Amino acid sequence: MSTDSPGKDSLKTFSSLKAGGKTFHYYSLPKAADTLGDLNRLPFSLKVLLENLLRNEDDTTVDRSHIDAMVQWMKDRKSDTEIQFRPARVLMQDFTGVPGVVDLAAMREAVKVAGKDPAMINPLSPVDLVIDHSVMVDKFGDASSFKDNVTIEMERNQERYEFLRWGQQAFDNFRVVPPGTGICHQVNLEYLGKTVWQKDQDGKTIAYPDTLVGTDSHTTMINGLGILGWGVGGIEAEAAMLGQPVSMLIPEVVGFKITGKLREGITATDLVLTVTEMLRKKGVVGKFVEFYGDGLKDMPVADRATIANMAPEYGATCGFFPVDEQTIKYMRLTGREEEQLELVEAYAKAQGLWREPGHEPVYTDKLELDMGDVEASLAGPKRPQDRVALKDMKASFELLMETAEGTSGSREANLESEGGQTAVGVEDSYEPHASQPMKMNGEQTRLDPGAVVIAAITSCTNTSNPSVMMAAGLIAQKAVAKGLKTKPWVKTSLAPGSKVVTDYLRVGGFQDDLNELGFNLVGYGCTTCIGNSGPLPEAVEKAINDGDLTVASVLSGNRNFEGRVHPLVKTNWLASPPLVVAYALAGNVRLDLFNDPLGTDKDGKPVYLKDLWPSQQEIAEAVEKVKTEMFHKEYGEVFEGDDTWKAIKFPESKVYEWSDKSTYIQHPPFFEGMGPEPDPIEDIKDANILALLGDSVTTDHISPAGSFKPDTPAGKYLQEHGVDPHDFNSYGSRRGNHQVMMRGTFANVRIKNEMLDGVEGGHTRFVPTGEQMAIYDAAMKYQEQGTPLVVIAGKEYGTGSSRDWAAKGTRLLGVKAVVAESYERIHRSNLIGMGVMPLQFPEGVDRKSLKLTGEETISIDGLSGEIKPGQSLKMTVKYKDGSTESCELKSRIDTANEAVYFKHGGILHYVVREMLKSA
Repeated sequence: MSTDSPGKDSLKTFSSLKAGGKTFHYYSLPKAADTLGDLNRLPFSLKVLLENLLRNEDDTTVDRSHIDAMVQWMKDRKSDTEIQFRPARVLMQDFTGVPGVVDLAAMREAVKVAGKDPAMINPLSPVDLVIDHSVMVDKFGDASSFKDNVTIEMERNQERYEFLRWGQQAFDNFRVVPPGTGICHQVNLEYLGKTVWQKDQDGKTIAYPDTLVGTDSHTTMINGLGILGWGVGGIEAEAAMLGQPVSMLIPEVVGFKITGKLREGITATDLVLTVTEMLRKKGVVGKFVEFYGDGLKDMPVADRATIANMAPEYGATCGFFPVDEQTIKYMRLTGREEEQLELVEAYAKAQGLWREPGHEPVYTDKLELDMGDVEASLAGPKRPQDRVALKDMKASFELLMETAEGTSGSREANLESEGGQTAVGVEDSYEPHASQPMKMNGEQTRLDPGAVVIAAITSCTNTSNPSVMMAAGLIAQKAVAKGLKTKPWVKTSLAPGSKVVTDYLRVGGFQDDLNELGFNLVGYGCTTCIGNSGPLPEAVEKAINDGDLTVASVLSGNRNFEGRVHPLVKTNWLASPPLVVAYALAGNVRLDLFNDPLGTDKDGKPVYLKDLWPSQQEIAEAVEKVKTEMFHKEYGEVFEGDDTWKAIKFPESKVYEWSDKSTYIQHPPFFEGMGPEPDPIEDIKDANILALLGDSVTTDHISPAGSFKPDTPAGKYLQEHGVDPHDFNSYGSRRGNHQVMMRGTFANVRIKNEMLDGVEGGHTRFVPTGEQMAIYDAAMKYQEQGTPLVVIAGKEYGTGSSRDWAAKGTRLLGVKAVVAESYERIHRSNLIGMGVMPLQFPEGVDRKSLKLTGEETISIDGLSGEIKPGQSLKMTVKYKDGSTESCELKSRIDTANEAVYFKHGGILHYVVREMLKSA
């Protein structure tokens, strides 16, 4: 229970300040230091956590030992103390938000069945849900693209939007930002974030740091505004909404010192790709990263937010920037009230949260970057941390083609980055497939290997940053003036994260030129970055398939995992918006943009990238045209929606009226038969292996978000329920229907199950008969036999998006445990939140050393005793010949709270049981 009460003040820290003509009360860190000792060099991010503990001290969930542990951190620079963090608010997007609201509705149903008031299931913390993940690039390249895509989106997602409209009226503290407004992280940065939160209590106004958790991994973008927040699974976010604290170990904090300035022609995107590469190489999974150094003095919040956004890509929990003059400057530009700005500055300075020149906190570890060393870069072909210098792109792709593991659907290029050097996994060499003839726009042409078939200015990462967006506009303007055209096979799109971008591109005079090159507005949403790239033109798809061509996408996003952007596009490259435009003109990543022309001008003369690239002065002059009035205009009625949204009809009831006919929203089975006490946990005996997986298996591999085909289990299910393949929509949009999602679990077209030789896609071997079949079909057969299942994997299991269905689907398939070499933070937490045990191999032991083929049975002992954080459990492998081998596994239940959740079969089960007990 949170106290937040001025009356409870064991450290005598309660104080007050005046700002904006008003008195605010707060829990003072300097006053606490009188008792605790000097706190000045505690990292800023940990100061925010310390204030959270001081404010919520209740001698139950937070006591003096937790506060003392934060102080001790400065001496040890790490800690194994578990703390309870209570964020001020929760942020959701619709792909994760719909299943979150489905869970809340199912919890209300469970409470109703138990004979209690269902209204007890209600958010206690403010929740904002932004509908941004549903728009797809069905139409592109003309003036009606935006209108057409919005119309299709509303038709396609009618059931989902009716459900969200129901949730809007059924739950308190729950706001919905309608479709066509922007991306949740950009809306958060430009409008929702306050940096200092406040609430009235006991006749006083309490001020405290704005903090949040979000159901999208890129929630970290808000760290650029001095707001501590990070992504959690939908399951964990739902618990936070319902008053449960976020259980965490006090993190290690890695300090990243920024010095110098970017050189002429280098963008914020180049900077962030460099930072991502450095931090992923350093190893910061599960840690906080905090940026410091005098290079921050002139770094605008837009650049900071670009870096903070990519925290999931470098593996950190968050990438935090402290409050300073740049914070205030950005908040003023984006239309925050002057009273709020006064409060932010006064509070940050009073609490020691204001960055002062030369200040250097104590960190667990450090690294440093002189921004003058950053060069023009991309990242790919399938991981955000694999940076490639622009000057090396041609050679990098040629090397990829020469030494790829294979050329057809079962094998693909595997370019990895190790120790800053490019290393290529080699199986065999081959001749690149020949280019394919095709007809585009009535003209005969050819599609070559390396062709850029998607060029997308997309994603909150870069479209929130006026400098790179204006740079893209300037390149388009110069290209059009010289008579250049986009290559006909390139699918172009512009999907900004907020309507403000449209305003300033128009005022800058760039939108017409972008339109001329095919970068018409297609929607305000994530689009290509999350796999909503839509279909390629038929001629392009046919040429790719006929020639088994390795082609490329170039996007200004943050994710380029296998099979994510488009199932036919094997190499995907992250780049700045101006480079996206440049590659649309070039048409192929095999060009050396430093030396090869992008095209020819009206006089037939070659035009090079250097002829189009804008100067810093040109960009700065364009950015000056971004005005506060634009933000006031676009955010004035942000929660209203258009007439179509307002006209949606929905049931006005506290308990949702489920429909068996819906293919989008179904009553999930998680609470069926749930008793007042959890069932005892049993050891796992003679489990079969459902999938044997390698390294860097992402949540996209486990639970895809993109399109799917009619012959998949999900496609067959929808067709059986009267849905035409044209209306399948995406896996992400179907997350409110567990029947679709469990069929889509482990169904990515690029996932490789090592139980099958050279086969890609969601298949496995059903061991009792030796048959190859879809993973879903095999799991259902095992369930019929009462056979438990496990998944075996390599390093970095669960990398990527905070995708709760990657855990929910795993549970519904009957998987009792996952055994991996290491885990990414969010997915590990999600598995526990769904009652699936994450286990870790000891050093030197893995699936290869155990010689696993998938035909073995697995037994795990020790689960039937007391569940404790980090305990050892014994795994026994029984081989086909009857021999056995055993090893000790480490439980990755890391905290006492997680142990409680696991014993209850999941975090939501625990919450419902606790609420029923107290009712």
